[in-house]
Amino acid sequence: MIDTILDDAFAPAAAAVFDGRIPGATLGLVTADGRRGVRVTGMAALEPVREALTENHWFDLASVSKVIATTTMILRLADEGRLDLDRPLTDAIPDLRQYDVPGAAERKLTFRDCLAHRTFLPSVEPIYTYGDDPARLRAFVLQREWRHGPPVYSDINFILLGIAIERITGQPLGAWPLGAGLSYGPPPGPAVATERCSWRGRVLQGEVHDENCAAMGGQTGHAGLFGTVAGVLDFAEGVLNGSGASPAMLSAIRTPVYEHRTCGWERRFGGWSGGQACSDETIGHTGFTGTGLWIDFDRGLAWTLLTNRVHPTRHFDCGIFTLRPATGDALIAAFDAART
Repeated sequence: MIDTILDDAFAPAAAAVFDGRIPGATLGLVTADGRRGVRVTGMAALEPVREALTENHWFDLASVSKVIATTTMILRLADEGRLDLDRPLTDAIPDLRQYDVPGAAERKLTFRDCLAHRTFLPSVEPIYTYGDDPARLRAFVLQREWRHGPPVYSDINFILLGIAIERITGQPLGAWPLGAGLSYGPPPGPAVATERCSWRGRVLQGEVHDENCAAMGGQTGHAGLFGTVAGVLDFAEGVLNGSGASPAMLSAIRTPVYEHRTCGWERRFGGWSGGQACSDETIGHTGFTGTGLWIDFDRGLAWTLLTNRVHPTRHFDCGIFTLRPATGDALIAAFDAART
């Protein structure tokens, strides 16, 4: 059954590789009872040296780091009673906007606000243009008076959450046990190439793509995690069968907090990345480099589509925003057909 499902679901990605829209793609599928399969095609790198993609290659997961690593860490710390999701970040970061203690709006933001992107913070800021000293850039993030706007998906939310984790644990994010096949960079194996970076002057391979994360030391709350397809599937299986998350954690990632957002994740909504064939009880998240993970709790099914769509440049219409839902819809259709 798994082979048939994967053959159908992988067709859109295989076509995108064949047409030259993305260099390579890996699709992984896992069920709650541990059945899994993987399909791989294309190239891990086109330049500076061509390299075929394999199942063992490590992908820069980009913003999928937010859910596999940061959200999991925050919710586990909450489980342990080391933080309260509805308390302000200042419980962990007392020096947040420390020069305006009575008036700074940032000091009122809670952990849950940041997890669900229910804040006034901007979506992104070129923090790396202010220098490359990680400690100084963290201080910049904490002391900056951020411009206000309507709630949007914001990297700044998760940069703050990453700093909170560092403060509570007294260790960098990379010290957290993540399991085999997941690691903050550089990864311990062959890596998929991402962009020919104009800032760093080279093709990135085995180093974090996100400029802000790189300038801040490569381990931040919004990016920096690398993973193999097996590592991502292991994480997803733990969520599906409960071995990797407590009941409270599972409730937090499945329960809406703000619009279609839960703690860390998105739930299915009209036009989202996971397609429309999945159940209403599906959560997911994508990464800028071309990665993504979706978990359908009703069907007991999860899938990850990992591509290097920014290689060698992001400035190209690779079709990733139609490829992702097309993959999800094909996978669910094949899964449902196999069960009847």
